[in-house]
Amino acid sequence: MESSVQPVEQPPPATAAVGTGATVTAVDRVLDILEAFNRIQKPLSLTDLAETTGIPKSSCHAIVGTLIARGYLYSLSRPRALYPTRRLADVAHEIHEHDPFVERMLPLLERLRDASRETVILGKRQGDAVIYLQVVESTNPIRYSARPGQFKPLHSSSIGKALLGSLKEAEVRAQVAQRHLPAVTPSTITDNEALLADILDSRKRGYFVTRGENVPDVWAVSAFLTVHSETLAVAIAGPRHRMENNVVECAQLLLATCSFISRQWSGR
Repeated sequence: MESSVQPVEQPPPATAAVGTGATVTAVDRVLDILEAFNRIQKPLSLTDLAETTGIPKSSCHAIVGTLIARGYLYSLSRPRALYPTRRLADVAHEIHEHDPFVERMLPLLERLRDASRETVILGKRQGDAVIYLQVVESTNPIRYSARPGQFKPLHSSSIGKALLGSLKEAEVRAQVAQRHLPAVTPSTITDNEALLADILDSRKRGYFVTRGENVPDVWAVSAFLTVHSETLAVAIAGPRHRMENNVVECAQLLLATCSFISRQWSGR
């Protein structure tokens, strides 16, 4: 079970820069510095930042200077350290408020969380992986916990299965046949034919299930939907001891929510 507090997850190389398969070092370093503050949650000196991120001190100094000049970092004299300003949070908040999907779907995702009593996730495919767009966590002390922006494998996550299942059958067969299926947990399906059968059977019943395949002892049920020509997927995830006997009930709640979202958007 994932804890409710976890380190920032790094994207896999194949998805770090969609379309190129490569990252831009300067951008990586800026994000490494911001994520260092998120992880450590206290002021850091230039030396601390360089050591924490592995960025050469001269490069770190140049990046920090730019961030200070743009108003994203401020400096303290005692101790001699740096910390992000409110500007970063305000910019991120205003950007998020205009997200084409997440903010408008949030009330329905929260309602689904309340009805299922488990964590609800909205995701889509990015490159060769799943990216979480929104996570509405269960209020249970023991719960599946994740963060928006995390990447998950297509073959071991319920959202990934749903997104593969949204493709035409010939395309599903072609993509699964050529896919490497590493074992994320001991329960991960690593046989291509077995995964294909699972996806095709799941598509017939309308929802997709993972049973500890992505996180040990976490079960999840998901379904896909199309909104403004974008294929998304919603999942309900929780510990096996609660989910095992409630998969069908969760699937019914999930399908009703996805259907409502689709109807709501088609009328806009």
